[in-house]
Amino acid sequence: MTNKPANVCCPKFDPKTWDEKSVKWDKQMFITDSMTTFLHIPLFPPIGKIIGKLWKQAEDAKASPELKDWLLLANDPTPFRCDYYMMTTKKVDGAKNTTLSGNFMTKVFDGPYSAVPKWLKEMNEYLKSKGKTAKDFYFYYTTCPKCAKKYGHNYVVLFAQI
Repeated sequence: MTNKPANVCCPKFDPKTWDEKSVKWDKQMFITDSMTTFLHIPLFPPIGKIIGKLWKQAEDAKASPELKDWLLLANDPTPFRCDYYMMTTKKVDGAKNTTLSGNFMTKVFDGPYSAVPKWLKEMNEYLKSKGKTAKDFYFYYTTCPKCAKKYGHNYVVLFAQI
């Protein structure tokens, strides 16, 4: 794994990779799982447990992308549920497989998770300046809280499906 100090688990994120980009997916493969939230705040089970389960399923099936291409998206369809989507390179037997298709615009933010409402407002203003509107939003939390603290940045990529 490149750009990863020994005392952290997540690779260092370069915001230029995803800031103000356009992405088009045609049946991009993901495996998915959900967790209960209360007003968008995660409850039991811990997020790490779900991510670990998805990662193990992808690894066991030899369906995980290279670490530099790894992507885990979060989408809150309601204030009481969060769906996680881990990108895979092929269908994973025994997992809940799904695909995402469409056009997406991205923007990178840095700060505490409590800033999400502000980021959504900024993203909507950015989209408006481009003559676009969002149908849905997906969040890519680039590092775990421990690694964000070590790196000094809590980068989050907001994907707006347009």
